[in-house]
Amino acid sequence: MVLLAWIGALAWAANTAWGHVVKVNAVPAVSDRPAAGSGRNYVLVGSDSRAGLSAAERKALATGTAEGGRTDTIMLLHIPGNSQKPTLVSLPRDSYVPIRGHGRNKINAAYSFGGAPLLIDTIEQVSGLRVDGYIEIGFGGFAHVVDTVGGVNICVKRHMNDPKAGINLKPGCQLLNGKNALGFVRARYSDPLGDLGRVQRQREFLAALMKKAATPANALLPWRLSSFGSSVASSLTVDKDDSMLEVGKALLAVRSISQGNGQSITMPISNPNLHTAAGDAVKWDSAKALALFKALKNDDPLTVQP
Repeated sequence: MVLLAWIGALAWAANTAWGHVVKVNAVPAVSDRPAAGSGRNYVLVGSDSRAGLSAAERKALATGTAEGGRTDTIMLLHIPGNSQKPTLVSLPRDSYVPIRGHGRNKINAAYSFGGAPLLIDTIEQVSGLRVDGYIEIGFGGFAHVVDTVGGVNICVKRHMNDPKAGINLKPGCQLLNGKNALGFVRARYSDPLGDLGRVQRQREFLAALMKKAATPANALLPWRLSSFGSSVASSLTVDKDDSMLEVGKALLAVRSISQGNGQSITMPISNPNLHTAAGDAVKWDSAKALALFKALKNDDPLTVQP
């Protein structure tokens, strides 16, 4: 009886959290979308939209005052349809790609030009993979989620003094609160690797957050799950046709990857400082990129490493 009550409480917490999720139309309205492959693909986005943040919160989080939204983080999650393990591919925001109706530009410009639908369309056209789901989290929600779980443990490799990201972090392993965690994943100018360094830190942070969120205190106690779930849910934007079950599967796959049961990689790069009309950009290694996308579409083992 107690077990049934506990299961019921967990179900209540999950359903309550789902009610806070924002639903949008993220599907591209085009007729030439790629055919579905063996598994399922999700676009995971960290948006720098300031929507919902007060002037004081923008100042505290060092987000600036820019209107509209861009993508600070873009990842492609592939969940295979066979026995292969899931793969998380980081797409550097400065990746130089063709964007329908806008020529060639940095991939994060697709979000600025046309929101989630154009970003998904851009990823589908360059990868040949059909995107099945969309998950986005914004600045304010990002920081709040970190604070809800009591901070995340991160090992900072070098001194990071980046006023534009609002951080001044010393080297070493430490507990980061929401503000500092947000700065850690956003920082570009304090990292000699620029955008590619930020991609590495984003994956490191995601693994640390999923590890913290999966602790028994957060995952098994209904009241803690409700608090954490509602915090995450109110920060999330998903496609209106995504179900709670599918989004849950995607988040569980990310957690599995963070525990070493899957792969987390960056797109193969041939030139990290390509001079373009849109500024310095990141050029993918075309041959390796195509081989990577083909393997994902067919659920084949990855033989091409960045």
